Amino acid sequence: MKLRRSLFGALFLALSTLPLAARADVKLPKVIGDNMVVQRDIKIPIWGTADPGERVEVSLEDRHADATADAHGHWKAVLGALPAGGPYELTIAGKNKITLKNVLVGEVWVCSGQSNMEMSVNRAMNAEQDIAAANYPKIRLFTVPKKVAETPLDDIAAGPNQTVQWVECSPQTVPGFSAVGYFFGRDLYKALDVPIGLIHTSWGGTPAESWTSKETLEADPELRPIAARWEKTLRDYPEAKEKYEKQLATWKEEAAKAKAEGKPEPRRPVEPLGPQHPHRAAGLYNAMITPLVPYAVRGAIWYQGESNAGRAYQYRKLLPAMIRDWRKAWQNEEFPFLIVQLANFMQRAPEPGDSDWAELREAQLQTLSVPHTGLGVTIDIGEANDIHPKNKQDVGHRLALIAEATTYGKDVEYSGPSYASMHAEGSAIRLRFTHAGGGLVAKRGDKLEGFAIAGKDRKFHWAEAKIDGDSVVVRSDQVADPVAVRYAWANNPATNLYNKAGLPASPFRTDDWEGITADKR
Repeated sequence: MKLRRSLFGALFLALSTLPLAARADVKLPKVIGDNMVVQRDIKIPIWGTADPGERVEVSLEDRHADATADAHGHWKAVLGALPAGGPYELTIAGKNKITLKNVLVGEVWVCSGQSNMEMSVNRAMNAEQDIAAANYPKIRLFTVPKKVAETPLDDIAAGPNQTVQWVECSPQTVPGFSAVGYFFGRDLYKALDVPIGLIHTSWGGTPAESWTSKETLEADPELRPIAARWEKTLRDYPEAKEKYEKQLATWKEEAAKAKAEGKPEPRRPVEPLGPQHPHRAAGLYNAMITPLVPYAVRGAIWYQGESNAGRAYQYRKLLPAMIRDWRKAWQNEEFPFLIVQLANFMQRAPEPGDSDWAELREAQLQTLSVPHTGLGVTIDIGEANDIHPKNKQDVGHRLALIAEATTYGKDVEYSGPSYASMHAEGSAIRLRFTHAGGGLVAKRGDKLEGFAIAGKDRKFHWAEAKIDGDSVVVRSDQVADPVAVRYAWANNPATNLYNKAGLPASPFRTDDWEGITADKR
């Protein structure tokens, strides 16, 4: 009898504590928090986790919505659209109640890419002055921690010592934030006079395929080799890692011996690519993009391409595919996507020739065929000896002009001269342009620079180029019967074609001859 009573008591205790252990407070993803900016004029999704079947009520200003957690504990409530304003309190109530403070309604943009997007304000030119002047409490900043994931994550992953939160823009918070993102947001704030939210998610040195879903890569025959290459890399990783560790142990022994004998070390073995490498196809999309969805945003700015320059022709497919990928994730086919074209870099070539960076810039330019995209040209503000040029103010400004004109309908010129067509005129070729912006100009002197011309032999020669109204006439004594013109077609070209709005022309070519990256996949 005693045994039965003790068993019954133990069973009762176990059953009575189970519901307490299973009960879960309503929780929010890290991107939803105090100081955030929610997107104006469109519906506002708020989501999180709770007990399966739990009803959650959400309120912001005079907008209310409720949701019920599904069998996995996930819920999403959608609030009605609000105009710009605030600060407000956002409440989320279930078994527990969360109150988020200092919430604004305005314009929200994602800032993504590789190191030139990651480069912080404190590394940009005039950093001291810009940081001191960064008192913009209605601009809010959010940075996504770096992480690679095999499958899409529900929430942003943060390390034990990482604080992930929205902050007001100030001289204290802005120094480590993306310089391009901040200068873009600052110019937008001045132009629109509404709160601005900037979500920075980037990682230096990463290729575009890291920011693209696996499904999208595998769906396109031209992109499938990227996914297949990574699948093989991951299959081979255990063996490669074991081999590397043996080589490393040998190297350490030899290095210690060489040091004792005063000899130079042998070359250190290179660690193999593995599951946590930031170049992993879809790895950053899974960890640093999907956790942001479905946070309501206006669009994205993108500074990336250096890591894909060796496969520039493939980038013609990859970048538009990635854009479609993000738009599908956010369920918004009109999601504005503004691209920074690669800046000039490396030593200047003495003669016209091929260039993988020129081909990558062309791929970025061709992406303008995708609706609701824009291109910020930076061919004039790079540095020969630094892949991270310090002038990020003009980058942000040019992106902001594109957004003001194409997203917000302001009457401003947002593009430099854009090549439209060519026409042979005897020994010369006449080029016509759109976005003349009040007239074409040769900056820094009267003579245009950076033009090359070729005949049917496809050999390019430097050319004389003169402005004639909204067109440019190009010729060379070395080419009697020209068929093609290229402008700024080099890693670090001489350039000075602008419009009167002060914006530079994009590099371009009139030919479609196969480039040096055409067969690189």
